[in-house]
Amino acid sequence: MNMQRTLLASAILAALSTSAFADEPADQVVPKVVVTANPFRSAEGDQILTPAKVLQGDELRDKAGSSLGETLSQELGVSASAFGAGASRPIIRGMEGPRVKMLENGMSVSDVSGLSNDHAVAAEGAVAHQIEILRGPAALLYGSGAIGGLVNVVNERIPTALEAKPTGQAEARYSTVDKGRNASGTVDAAFGKVAVHVDGNWRLTDDYKIPDNRVLNDPDSASGRLPHSDTHERNAGLGASFVDSWGYVGASVSHLSNLYGIPSDEGSRIDLDQKRYDVEGLVKAPFAGFENFKFKAGHTDYEHAELGDDGAPEVQFKNRSTETRWELSHQPLAGWHGTFGVQTENTHFSALSAEGGPDTVPTTRSTSTAGFLVEEKDLGVVRLSAGARLESVKREPVTGLARSFDLKSGSVGAMWPFMPGYGAGLTLSYAQRAPATEELYSFGPHDATVTFDVGNANFDKESSRNVELSVQKSTGVVRWKANVYRNKVSDFIYGNITGNLLDEEGNPGDELRERVFQQGDATIRGAEAELTYNETGAGWSGRVFADTSRGKLDAGGSLPLQPADRVGASIGYRMDALRAGLSLVHARGQDRLASFETTTTPSYNQLNANVSYTQKVRDYDLTYFLLAKNLLNDDIRVSTSVLKDISPLPGRNFVFGVRAKF
Repeated sequence: MNMQRTLLASAILAALSTSAFADEPADQVVPKVVVTANPFRSAEGDQILTPAKVLQGDELRDKAGSSLGETLSQELGVSASAFGAGASRPIIRGMEGPRVKMLENGMSVSDVSGLSNDHAVAAEGAVAHQIEILRGPAALLYGSGAIGGLVNVVNERIPTALEAKPTGQAEARYSTVDKGRNASGTVDAAFGKVAVHVDGNWRLTDDYKIPDNRVLNDPDSASGRLPHSDTHERNAGLGASFVDSWGYVGASVSHLSNLYGIPSDEGSRIDLDQKRYDVEGLVKAPFAGFENFKFKAGHTDYEHAELGDDGAPEVQFKNRSTETRWELSHQPLAGWHGTFGVQTENTHFSALSAEGGPDTVPTTRSTSTAGFLVEEKDLGVVRLSAGARLESVKREPVTGLARSFDLKSGSVGAMWPFMPGYGAGLTLSYAQRAPATEELYSFGPHDATVTFDVGNANFDKESSRNVELSVQKSTGVVRWKANVYRNKVSDFIYGNITGNLLDEEGNPGDELRERVFQQGDATIRGAEAELTYNETGAGWSGRVFADTSRGKLDAGGSLPLQPADRVGASIGYRMDALRAGLSLVHARGQDRLASFETTTTPSYNQLNANVSYTQKVRDYDLTYFLLAKNLLNDDIRVSTSVLKDISPLPGRNFVFGVRAKF
């Protein structure tokens, strides 16, 4: 325990103590990265009240994995559920599932990844322009349930500007650990005032190699490759917009299919299919006093089948969702500048048995209507940020008790630039979340997680009270930031493995573990720190970071699947056509276990490297790259994974590829 505090304290002290030894050269211009999910569209470095990270460009391509969780797993405060290569969802500050909202271009992904860790996120990072991680008042625009934060995958499928000439990129890569083949590409063009976007991705991987035995501390278990860790994904999207001086209006359509294995003892597979339709428009200065009016609507037709050993469906998951958003951004009024709007959502969700047994979750219609407001104001040198959201949610199952929830959420913060380039901020927030459909109405087998799930239709809504203190240096060659937070959650919902074994019908047996959803008050607290040197400039660069979090039930015991304490460091070099980097992340052993967890997660070291060379060929920038992941071939088991004891992460992996930009 003393060691973990020393590691985190050292990183924070290093960040604070080194801030004075370098300032930004006058001739160095560091490009600002705009956070599209923020109502003020401010830059990443301005996000002290809504701590943000934006992955884009070379950094995104270097970190891109087969899942969104893998891609973001080394960001500050972010871990992954790591349910095999096909399904890994981001976990933010120990919050997972429905408490972390998944967005695509600012609209809900509308999959069922928040229901269970074996369900993949139906958004593809390979064709993303950027991926944003956001917390704080701005998150209230997208849902009261985003207590942990949100992740927004921006692929710009509906274009908002006219390109002077066709632009895009294409990439092909091969990975050795799983014989993985991946090809992706995007193209943007304009025909008069019509902008067109096309993107696509194809990925095929075999079972991946593992460094040691499959089962933790069992030398007699299998080794070599992890069974049922293969993936086969196809994704394509098409969008078009009419763009003029007054704004734009456009539409898009996309299709995603994903067949992937679940590396559990049962060896289930998931066959996922999603069709998505979106329309979007923006009118600049629609009338006096307002800057713009934005409208979005999306319909998602999602389904996946959980397949048994014989390839036959066992459970069919379906989610039909229609979402709308209206937003008005007003000009400063009494010094306040912000956005208000209305959001609606209508979903039909079910998880029905394909074999005639009990249904895991009955067909349930959910509707929600919300109004939101996010504002910002400068009081002298202090910047205030505030948000509020009122939401009404209804859950109506075909059988069982219908429920309604009235939710109130709000957030307020202040940022004080106590000297040029330095800032300190304090954010207070209160958020309420309605229990998810599966938490209320589950009563059936879930073979992929080897559980028989039991919900409770009488659950109360969750209520979260959060306080966060942030300090940062946002200018100069050396930059740093540090955050400490405490989140008090009343009626926190979690799945408790009781120890009872049941059969597929819910009777005593030996096939499935009984998982009963329960409520209890909980407290989550933690700290993060990061220091960067010359992050985007030429020459040498570096980064050090550390993060830690604790999730406990107030009645005693830890919350399940808590992330391990981590420290990390990286160095990079960029000059003309050459770019290279080396990073090391150390995670401590995690022994803070829930009452039903039995195995401590061992510590690990993850060493990664990258090198690339870019040459100009006519109108193309050709980049040849080599990525090396887990160079130490360490046996990495993630404490946030349900399968940590039987499903290690991939062993040493070399990724070769070429990328063309035009």
